[in-house]
Parts: sequence; structure tokens; C-alpha cells
Amino acid sequence: MATWEEAHWESSADSGVPRAAQRSGTYARYLPDTIDGVALAVDGDLSREVTAVERSVRALNGSGSESLAGIARFLLRSEAIASSRIEGIAPSAQQVALAELGQSETVRGISEQAKLVANNMTIVRRSTTELVEAGTLTVDQIVELHRSLLPEQPRHHGLRSVQNWIGGSDWTPIGADFVPPDPAQVPRLMADLVDYINGAAHAPLIQAALVHAQFETIHPFTDGNGRVGRALIHTLLARRGLTESAVLPISLVLATLRGRYVDGLSAYRHSAPMSSKEASKAANAWLQVFVEASALAAEQSAMLVRQIGELRADWAQRLATYRASIGLRAAPRADSAVARLLGQLPEAPVVTATTLAKILDVSFPAASAALDELRQARIVTTKSIERGATAYVAREVLDLITMSERALASTRFDTREAPPNRPVAARPDAG
Repeated sequence: MATWEEAHWESSADSGVPRAAQRSGTYARYLPDTIDGVALAVDGDLSREVTAVERSVRALNGSGSESLAGIARFLLRSEAIASSRIEGIAPSAQQVALAELGQSETVRGISEQAKLVANNMTIVRRSTTELVEAGTLTVDQIVELHRSLLPEQPRHHGLRSVQNWIGGSDWTPIGADFVPPDPAQVPRLMADLVDYINGAAHAPLIQAALVHAQFETIHPFTDGNGRVGRALIHTLLARRGLTESAVLPISLVLATLRGRYVDGLSAYRHSAPMSSKEASKAANAWLQVFVEASALAAEQSAMLVRQIGELRADWAQRLATYRASIGLRAAPRADSAVARLLGQLPEAPVVTATTLAKILDVSFPAASAALDELRQARIVTTKSIERGATAYVAREVLDLITMSERALASTRFDTREAPPNRPVAARPDAG
């Protein structure tokens, strides 16, 4: 049965820390139930809501999903910051896009944080892809995902062997907001969690919600639990086939609804008998928060797909107008470099002729000509990135990312009704 255990803390802090941090005493830590094979009664209304939300999420896998995935990786770039203790705004989408470009070409003027975030985005994408494609997920693979997220912090690698806690003092769990289970329980609880992930006892959305809550409750690492917990949401939904190429920004919605998120996790941490009505009621309280966040994430993603579609239509019109003005047929051949480039812009909003030649498998002159045609059509602009080297920037894509990021940080998910409640980039026209 899940329970709150009383434990004793023996302080080893010396006189160099506040007096309150030096005291020894008792504290309560939470030991959750295992979740694999445990009965859960999902409320009827909630179950029907899950069905509706999953249908809307699956709809995102259709036309435009690749572009949505490309833009979503920039929306989620804040999760690729190397340390949860770094404060402030994540590097701009343009800085990260230039840093990604800098992984294969020389680009000057990129901040170290942007390089770090771009590198971690690549690592997270690769690691989560491996988890999605694995036939059977293991604890070791989750540990490896965590290691890849904190490559320069070996002291945090591996399942924890010490007591950790959330909130309160850095020196003692006494007075903390939440204290996870005894480190001796972590291997057993993680093995149970992985067994549950490898099954399909519940709908994908419910499974993702329970996996996230259980992982955050176990808190198996000394740092980086939030990023791994969020990565597991994306991993689980992809493994179950709910999301294919699209990435649902559930974690950004939960970050905006921070108070409800914390309340939901607190409700999940019950002390009722396993499989009892009280235990199911506690789980349903958390599930309601997660499902509503998923619905909002799907709604925002669908809006983004529509906006990308409108932008593509506008680009096509601009290109047709320009081509007609120089005596060319309005629409380029579908297999031409310029037509294929137009299709790639949402996923690659900052590109050079060298990189584009590799992406499209065309010659450098063909790539250069395609980029210049879009420049002449006022679809992309140029930016000098190194002596003699030029990048082409789809500014409207970057602006769309910024506006979406701002909307996702608004408690009304519309900045006209409520301003962002956490640091985000300024409006594109604010300068």
C-alpha cells in the first residue's frame, strides 16, 4: 500500500550554512504503490474525454505533420537546456537554428548556450528515437537517456543512492515540499515502471499520464528528473502510435498550468489501499489535469498546422507572382529544387546552399539558385554567417514559432487575453 513513511535525517552540514539547515530530525517521505497490473477505475466522463482527445491527436499525424514536428522541436528547445538551474529565456529559435547549422558549417556569433541547446536537442531526438524503436524498454535505457541529457555532470549519472527532495532547503529534507521514496526502493519501483511501459493496459494518453506521475514521484535521479519525465511522455505516445512524426507540447501546457500540475501530482500521491476507490479517485484527479493539458496541446498544435498551411499558400502565391514577372510558369516543377525547398522551410528555417545541397541531394549551383529565387520572391532573407558565407532565413517561420511559444505560455493560451506567465521571447514586432 502507498504510504508516507517517517524517516530520520542526520545533518552533516557545518557552521557555514544557515542554522535551520544544520538541524537533524524526522521528515515524511512517500512510498508509492507499484503500477504494473494494478486495477484502475477511470471515471466514465474522463474516459470519453480521453477518446476525443486521442482522436484529435491522431488527426495531427496527417498532412502537415512533418512541418509540425520541425517547428515543435524549436518550441521544446527550453527542455534541452543542460541544467534545470539555468534561469531565464532559452536561446531564440534563430540562435538555435544557426547553432544547428553550426554543427556542420562555420557560423560566427552563436552563443555558447545556443550551441549547448542545439547539441542537446540532437541528443534528445536521437535518444528518444531509440526508446521509441526499442522492442522492450529497459531501466538501463532510461538511465542512458538521463546520461545523454547531462553529459557533463557524471555525479548525477545512474539511479540515485541518496535521499533527494523537492523544494525547501538545499541542505535538508525537513520542511521540503515533497520527499521521494528511500533510494533503496528506487530499483524495484523503476523495474515496475518499465514493466508497465512495455504493456498496454490502458489507453495511450492514460498510460503516458501515469508513467509521468509515477516517474516524477520516484524521482530516480539526483538531477534532471523533469527533463527525463517529459521525454517519457513523448516516448510513450510515440511507442503506442498516438503520435507519429508530430510532437505534442503537453509539457509546455503543464508548465503554464504549473499550479494545477503540482496539485494534480500531489493528489496522485495518495495513501489509500491499492486498487481501492480512494486510490482510483486520486489517480483520476491527476489524469484529469493531464488529459485537459493534452487537449489544449492538441488544440494549439492544430492551430499551428493551419497557420503553417496558410503560410505555405502565401509563399506559393508570392513565388508565382515573382516567376510570372520574369516570364516563367507560375508553379515550378514539383521535383525542382525550388519546389522541394519550399516544402522544407518549416523544418529548416535557416539554411545555406551547402546544407541545402545535402538535404535535397542536388548540386551547389542548383541549391544556390533555388535559395536566390525564394529571396527574390521575398520568402527568405539573407544573413552573413562567416566571411563569404550566407545563410537564408525564413523569418516568418521563426516569427510563427515565437508567437506559438508565447501563446503556450499564456494561461488563456492567447496573449490577447492573458500575457505569458513565464519568460519567453518578445513579440516579433516588439523591436
